[in-house]
Amino acid sequence: MPGPFIDIGRGNSAQATQVIAIVNPSSSPVVRLRAEARKAGKLIDASHGAKTRSVLVMASGQVIESAEEVSTLTDRFNRAFRGRKGETEAR
Repeated sequence: MPGPFIDIGRGNSAQATQVIAIVNPSSSPVVRLRAEARKAGKLIDASHGAKTRSVLVMASGQVIESAEEVSTLTDRFNRAFRGRKGETEAR
């Protein structure tokens, strides 16, 4: 059964258990990651044309662009797992 979903903004959500990282989109490695994902057809633009403020790296290898700030998504991610038996809470 799939785990909880987190709101990634603009009416979109992602499966929280599949998120490997939530990163700032402006660093050079992330810019390259986004370009490679676009080329491979694995980039999902969930920002709906707004400025990309965070990038989610998924276990499937897909990369999702979001208009939400990294800190906002991190808070939502942490709330999704808070209190779940057997899960460790991110600090």
